[in-house]
Amino acid sequence: MPIPEDVTGFEIDADVRQELKSLPKTLADDVARNLVMVARLLDSEPEEAYQYSRVALRLASRVAAVREAAGFASYMTQRYSEALTEFRAARRMTGRADLWPVMADCERGLGRPERALAMAGEPEVKQLDKAGQVEMRLVSAGARTDMEQFDAAVVTLQSPELASSSVQPWTARLRYAYAEALIAAGRADEARDWFAKAAEADTEGSTNAAERLAEIDGVEFTDALDPELAEETAEQAEAPAKKRAGEVTDDRVIFEDEEDVEEFYDEDDLEIDEDFDGVVPARESKDAEKAEKADKAEGTDQV
Repeated sequence: MPIPEDVTGFEIDADVRQELKSLPKTLADDVARNLVMVARLLDSEPEEAYQYSRVALRLASRVAAVREAAGFASYMTQRYSEALTEFRAARRMTGRADLWPVMADCERGLGRPERALAMAGEPEVKQLDKAGQVEMRLVSAGARTDMEQFDAAVVTLQSPELASSSVQPWTARLRYAYAEALIAAGRADEARDWFAKAAEADTEGSTNAAERLAEIDGVEFTDALDPELAEETAEQAEAPAKKRAGEVTDDRVIFEDEEDVEEFYDEDDLEIDEDFDGVVPARESKDAEKAEKADKAEGTDQV
């Protein structure tokens, strides 16, 4: 996989660089550069990130940071079985429990929500920090939803973190998940308030709470960058301008034949002279017109 020249490998975290010191310098640099590419592309181009993670994995499969990066790249591309294997390997190497929630979510991805729920009750959960515990709660609620236990999912998310008014990195996602759980449980009125709270806390756009709120309120969003919409708007704006300028616009009425004319006008309004040859007779002078009227009057008197 090609790597841009500006990627040096020193962009990665210091603790990862420390792990790579167990490798020969040239190899460590190659692995580091591939890990940088994984981090750069993980959100925007996960499939490419996955390819770079496989290169790093071939070069240094005994480095925990490499196994973890490969796990996340597999997870983001929905290769849940591979991801679970890599996460388990990284956990064995480090003894840390911070990967426990994402491992449980892999079980959900594999269609085993009951295993994810079982993991929520394991001692490893107590080793998690606050962010990890919230993440585990989100996974557990998701597993309940997978099993169509909607009311239980709502209860699972009810916690001091949800009730807190302070905004933490997990606040928007927790409120959003609670709103979705309420929707699934048939409590849409309550859900609207929580979508609003989620949107208020979501300053980084990690959820689509604002769109969900607008959907409930019946507000329709339009994409201002949509070229078709822009063209339609421009045409609508040009039409009044053409009329003001005296141009003929496409909304004029065009009659195809005589029948159309007869339909448009009442019979009393229009008589069609079938013998009309298209030649307009010359207008008679005023004197000739007066003479003709006089002759008609004289003839009437004689009668």
